[in-house]
Amino acid sequence: MDNVLKPFIEFNIPAIEQEMYQLVEKIQAPAHLKESMLYSLKAGGKRIRPLFVAAVCEMYKQPLAPSYIVGSAVEMIHTYSLIHDDLPCMDDDELRRGKPTNHVVYGEALATLAGDALNTLAFGVLARLDIPAEQRIELVDLLSVAAGAEGMVGGQILDMDGEQRLLNLQELETVHVNKTGALLRFSIESGAVLANAPEKERRALVEYAHHIGLAFQIQDDILDIEGTSEQLGKTAGKDVASDKSTYPALLTLEGAKEKLTHHFEQAVNALGKIETNTVLLEQLAQYIVKRSN
Repeated sequence: MDNVLKPFIEFNIPAIEQEMYQLVEKIQAPAHLKESMLYSLKAGGKRIRPLFVAAVCEMYKQPLAPSYIVGSAVEMIHTYSLIHDDLPCMDDDELRRGKPTNHVVYGEALATLAGDALNTLAFGVLARLDIPAEQRIELVDLLSVAAGAEGMVGGQILDMDGEQRLLNLQELETVHVNKTGALLRFSIESGAVLANAPEKERRALVEYAHHIGLAFQIQDDILDIEGTSEQLGKTAGKDVASDKSTYPALLTLEGAKEKLTHHFEQAVNALGKIETNTVLLEQLAQYIVKRSN
């Protein structure tokens, strides 16, 4: 199988990042607020979520320009969540993507407001997309669910609750289907919305997204044990130190790796229900389960 992912990443990440930075730079806001927002946006990252939006559009041979804007919106939501997660009242972390966390550089108040600003800007970005109104409304609705109490925020609450006790497997999966998986699902499903994908294939993409979201989190849990702070760009071993509920803690490290393989295989099986060429999504799935950070 030809590696189509590497050139896809090399072409699209610079375009996504250029779009995302411009969306922030052109807003009318206090300079130090924009600086704080851009500090975390420019801290790096794999840009997995915007890449998924673009990959689905590419799969259906749709224009990529709208996907860059939608991808920017979801990356803003993801980045805001990281800024808030790192705050002393949450995970209290001083390192993110190999750099001091936002509140360490700008203080807790400005970091909190920078996260708030990224969160709200994301919805404005979607509302102003140059696509049919029905699609804009659907994207705003999908993102509000994925990012809010029914998705990422709800998952974060369940994750915090789980710090007080060891969750069972079903409870742990519920946490991560929401905390990590919801934004990944939005990224994949939003590409299907932009591409007007057939309903049957959209359901298959949602199934793929479900398993990819769980695989992503399981690999994160494995890397927390096997990776270094330098590799991860954040504090390694923190989950173990805080007795956090993780897949290795529940299933052992070997069991977690078996569960990772299971969800990867289920994700690829879901792609078998799609008639168009899915090699890009298959290789993105491989990238997620084999990554080292």
